[in-house]
Amino acid sequence: MNENEARDEIVRVGRSLFERGYVHATAGNISVRLEDGFLITPTDACLGTLAPERLTRLDLQGRQTGGDRGSKTIALHRRIYEASAETAAPARCVIHTHSTHLVACSLRADPVQAELLPPITPYFVMKVGHVPHITYHRPGAPEAAEAVAQAIARYAQAGSPIRAVMLARLGPNVWHETPAAAMAVLEELEETARLWTLAPATPLNEAQIDELRRIFNAFW
Repeated sequence: MNENEARDEIVRVGRSLFERGYVHATAGNISVRLEDGFLITPTDACLGTLAPERLTRLDLQGRQTGGDRGSKTIALHRRIYEASAETAAPARCVIHTHSTHLVACSLRADPVQAELLPPITPYFVMKVGHVPHITYHRPGAPEAAEAVAQAIARYAQAGSPIRAVMLARLGPNVWHETPAAAMAVLEELEETARLWTLAPATPLNEAQIDELRRIFNAFW
C-alpha cells in the first residue's frame, strides 16, 4: 500500500481497536514500515480519534520529518522491523496495546516464564504461534527492544518464527504485513488469553500440533 493508504489504514484500525476495547485512553500505538521510512501514531494520542495528516512521519534512521511528536516506542518497533526482516514472518505493521486479558495473564505469570500462553486452541497455533513473555522493563526501555529482537532471532533459528511478543505487565506487540492482518493476530491472541483466564485447559498435544503444521503450515 502507498503512504496515503497506510495513513488511512492506521486510522481505521486504531478506531476499531478503541471502539471494541482493545485499547483505552491514550494507551497503545501503531506503526507501518514504508519504503523510505515509518509512520507511527503520535505520543499520547487516543487511537480512537487519530487524524491521518497528524501521524508521525520518520525517515529510515528514525528522525522525525513530519506530523505530531511520535510515540517513544518507535525504537522498539524499529527493532522488530529489523529483526524480523529476514524471517518467515517479516513485519510491515506493528501494533502495541494494553489488552485486558493479556495483561491479566502476564500479571499472573511467573516473572521468568518463557511464553505467555500454552497452545490451547488450533487457531492460536495457526494464526498467532509462540508468544515469548519478555521480562519486565519500564515503558520505552532499550533493554526491552533488545530482548524482543533476541527472541525474534531465537525463534526464527529454531524454525518457529513469531508474530507476537508479550511485554510483562505492559501488553503485546504484534506484527504482520498490513494493519488489518496485524489486528487479526492481536484479536486471536487476546481471545486466547480471555479463554485461558476463563477456563485453563490442557494444551494440544504434539501430534495435534504437528497435524496443524502439516496441513495449515503453522509456525509452531
